[in-house]
Amino acid sequence: MDLAIFVPLLVVMGAFMFFASRRQKKAMQATINLHDSLAVGDEIMTTAGLYGTIAAVSDSKVDVEIAPGVVVTMLKLAVKEKTVVDEDEYDADEYEDDDTVVAEESTAQELDRPGAGTEVKSDPDRLTKD
Repeated sequence: MDLAIFVPLLVVMGAFMFFASRRQKKAMQATINLHDSLAVGDEIMTTAGLYGTIAAVSDSKVDVEIAPGVVVTMLKLAVKEKTVVDEDEYDADEYEDDDTVVAEESTAQELDRPGAGTEVKSDPDRLTKD
């Protein structure tokens, strides 16, 4: 009777382990394919969230240009995915409104200088116990 309960449990656990390992193998193969397909000029994102363009590729390393004239060398393993710049995301009309720019600049200036009542006053009795 104990065997009748134990066998289905083993079958369910075995099936779960099989499908979990299969999913992991597929993900690992996709990562290997990505690293093998890296080429000069590809836009990438690293595992740290850094975006850049590949400047050179070797067996285990890539040179990534993260800003004009700034090239860093990193392991291929640090490349998380290739990225594509989506032209629809950038809407130039958003940034052409002069009122918005002026409002943003004035807000930034207001934040830079402290307003009235923001002075910090020391309290010599704050550390003494009652």
